[in-house]
Amino acid sequence: EECCLGPACWLWDFLRRSGAAGFFLPLSGGADSSSVAAIVAVMCILVTKAARDDPEGNVAQDCRRVCRQDENSLWVPSTPQEMGNHVLHTTFMGTDNSSEVTKSRAKRLGDAIGSYHLSIKIDLMVSAVLQVFQLATGHMPRFLSRGGTMSEDLALQNIQARLRMVTAYLMAQLLPWVRGRSGFLLVLGSANVDEGLRGYMTKYDCSSADLNPIGAISKGDLKRMLLFLSKKYPDFDVLAEIANAPPTAELRPIDAATATAEAGHSQTDEDDMGMTYEELGYFGRLRKISRCGPVSMFRKLLVTWNHLSPSEVASKVKRFFYYYSLNRHKMTTITPAYHAEAYSPDDNRFDLRQFLYNTKWTRQFAVIDDIVSEHPETDKDKND
Repeated sequence: EECCLGPACWLWDFLRRSGAAGFFLPLSGGADSSSVAAIVAVMCILVTKAARDDPEGNVAQDCRRVCRQDENSLWVPSTPQEMGNHVLHTTFMGTDNSSEVTKSRAKRLGDAIGSYHLSIKIDLMVSAVLQVFQLATGHMPRFLSRGGTMSEDLALQNIQARLRMVTAYLMAQLLPWVRGRSGFLLVLGSANVDEGLRGYMTKYDCSSADLNPIGAISKGDLKRMLLFLSKKYPDFDVLAEIANAPPTAELRPIDAATATAEAGHSQTDEDDMGMTYEELGYFGRLRKISRCGPVSMFRKLLVTWNHLSPSEVASKVKRFFYYYSLNRHKMTTITPAYHAEAYSPDDNRFDLRQFLYNTKWTRQFAVIDDIVSEHPETDKDKND
C-alpha cells in the first residue's frame, strides 16, 4: 500500500505543477511498467474521489486544468477510468521478438485503467537503423543464436530498447495533438532499484524518462504491491497474472523449445543477469543500509546463506560487485525517482563517489578467496 500511495501523490503533485496534459508510459506488460501504470491508476482513484467530494476545491480545479476542461465549470471525472483516459497514454512497442502474452497483458491493463492505449510494432525503425549501419560499414550484425557474437547480440538488443525511448518522446509530444488537445505529456520511466544497482538496463532506453515512480523500489516490493492492488481493486485482476509471470526483456528471438506459457518468451531477466531478484534485494540492502563492500558483504552472507557453500557465496558476491562497478556509469544519468526506501540507489545529485571502479576489485576479491580457503570443504562441495 505504501509503495503505491506515496508515488501516486508524488506524481499528482508533479503533474499539476508542471502544466503537462498527462503522462506517457511505454507499457510492456511486464511487472515494472505495469507497476507504474498501476500507480497512475491509484492516483486517478484518489484525485477522482477528492474532486467529486468537493467540486469547487483545489483538487477539482487542478483536475479540470490538467484534463483541459473548462476551468469555470464544475466538471469532475465521473470515474477513475474517465480521468485515466484523459491523463494516461500507454503504448505497447512490440517487435518480432515480443510475445502475444505480454501484448495481451498490456492491453488488458490499459483497458482496466482506462488509458489511451496503442499497440504498435517498431521493427521498421529497427530495420532502418540497421540498414544505415550496413551501408556505412558493409556489415550486418546477427543475434548470438543465429551465428553472431555477443557484441552483435547486445547491440541488436540495445537498438530496440533505445528506439523505444525515441518513440516514447515522439508520442509524448504529439499524442495530445492527435487527440485534438493542447499541451504535452511527461514520459514515465519504469526501471526498478535492482536493475539500477546491477546495471541491467540499456543506457538511454525506457529507463530514461522525465520521472520514475519506482526507481527506488525493489522488484520484490513491486510484486507485493501488484498482488495487493489486484485484491483491493477487483477490476485490476490482471496485475496478479503480471506479478506471477517470469520477468523477460523480450529483446532476443523467441526460442519455441524453451519458451514458457507464463513468460511467453525464452529470454528471462534472471538468466541474463546471472542472479535472482531476491539475491539482488539482499545485495542492495547490504550495500546501502549496512554500507557493505565486497568483503563485509561476503562475511554477512556466509551466515545468511548458510545453505550455500562459501565458494558459491563468494561467486555470487563477486558477480554482483563486478556488474555493479562495470555499470556504475549508468547511475550518473538515472531518471529522477521517488525516494522513500533506505535501500534506494544513490541520488546522483549528492553522490560524490567515483563512477569508474576497478572491476577486478583486486584486494577485496583476494581477501574473499583467502576466507574461502580457510573454510573446510564440505560434503556438499565434494558432491558438486
